[in-house]
Amino acid sequence: MAHSSWESKNKFLYPYNRYYGKVKPENLIFNANLQEFAQKISFITNLETGGKLSPEEAYNQIEALWEQLKNSKKKLRIGMDDYS
Repeated sequence: MAHSSWESKNKFLYPYNRYYGKVKPENLIFNANLQEFAQKISFITNLETGGKLSPEEAYNQIEALWEQLKNSKKKLRIGMDDYS
């Protein structure tokens, strides 16, 4: 089955890599969040490099994304031992 142009473009713009870590729901969710974070950082970096975003705006956007990722990690209890 051939991929449509839209599907090809979507896969190019939003690549998703297979997860090979310990399979737990919270790990899979965090991995998806982490991949989305990385993709958005790449977009912001390219926009700043191309002069479409100021360095200050790029920094502010990245800082906000970082806070979202940290909150995701905390809510999913990633890295906390299983005994607490």
